[in-house]
Amino acid sequence: MYLSLAMANESKRNKEKPLPSDFSAIYEEHSRPIYYFILRYLGDPSQAEDATHDVFIKAYKNLERFRGDSSIRTWLYRIAVNHCKNVRQSWHARKIQYESDLEDHLFNDTPDTPFRVLETAELGQQIQDTLDGLPTEYALLLLMVADQKMSYEKIADLTEQSPDAVRGKLYRARKAFSVAFRRSK
Repeated sequence: MYLSLAMANESKRNKEKPLPSDFSAIYEEHSRPIYYFILRYLGDPSQAEDATHDVFIKAYKNLERFRGDSSIRTWLYRIAVNHCKNVRQSWHARKIQYESDLEDHLFNDTPDTPFRVLETAELGQQIQDTLDGLPTEYALLLLMVADQKMSYEKIADLTEQSPDAVRGKLYRARKAFSVAFRRSK
């Protein structure tokens, strides 16, 4: 029996595994949010595209290992988080820096004035620079809550922590971001 897209999104109560033939529906639904999450985490559009493809290739290859203990979305984010951690460690270890065209990917609408374009791009870059300066765990938690609108419980499941630990770390992450962002002005 083929699982519908709705069944692929059900929470931990659903123990049925998706079939490889369902993977295109899973990809269609989750590729864009996964890409934007990875883009914010890595900060480079081409690196984010590559990482997104890698995440879905890993998911497809390991589809039979999906136990159904969590939703497909949570499982994909777990793969994305682990993959991004590996990518950041390998690239940062070699001291390779990327110039980001982040504003081109995030702000596709046409702003009113050239000044507004510059202001928006500078703000986006300032936010990304501040995130890049935070400890990896803090940046990851902030992205999950702000960009992906994940609940503390989902984040706890993804990061293998208790919801209370997530709340505490998010409090510290927000405080660290606020201090670092003010310093960067």
